[in-house]
Amino acid sequence: MLNIGVTGSIGSGKTTVCQIFETLGIPVYYADNRGNYLLQNNDKVKSQVLSAFGESIRGPGQIIDRALLAEIVFNDSAKLDTLEKIIHPAVFEDFNTWAASKKSPYVIKEAALLFETGSYKELDKIITVAAPFEIRLERVLKRSQITEEQVRAREARQWPEEKKIEMADFVIQNTERQLLMPQVLELHKVFFAL
Repeated sequence: MLNIGVTGSIGSGKTTVCQIFETLGIPVYYADNRGNYLLQNNDKVKSQVLSAFGESIRGPGQIIDRALLAEIVFNDSAKLDTLEKIIHPAVFEDFNTWAASKKSPYVIKEAALLFETGSYKELDKIITVAAPFEIRLERVLKRSQITEEQVRAREARQWPEEKKIEMADFVIQNTERQLLMPQVLELHKVFFAL
């Protein structure tokens, strides 16, 4: 079974591309969602995060207040690094367990930081979903409760799109001038052939 990575910058359309693969019957692992799940439900991860950031990040019901934690780490690169060193290995292990349970010619791991974390090295092929910054910015501002400044800050913490394209095995252009479905179907055929 092949392990395929899907990545791209904020607002590129990674999730939309992965949803198309899901309609084709391909299992998709959403790394950010699972990371959030593990933060709240994996005792080891939760304990390490509370140890690193203190009990003050607990919200109602004793769950970790993700908004408060985000506010702390996104304004301090050392603290962000600390959090990532807890979450990323847990997500890596969780993905491997998840993938081993699937019966499919290939599975997909969707993650914004595949290259940045080095987890791309454990995957067989990488797809980068690409779109110009102006289009991505417009998409994010429409769907999220974040400001343009916050989008630009997140963008600055990720590799430039050009570098992700250069590192990828395949690129899906999501510019609204090119249809996604034919691009995904073509890759689906390629992965089946492999």
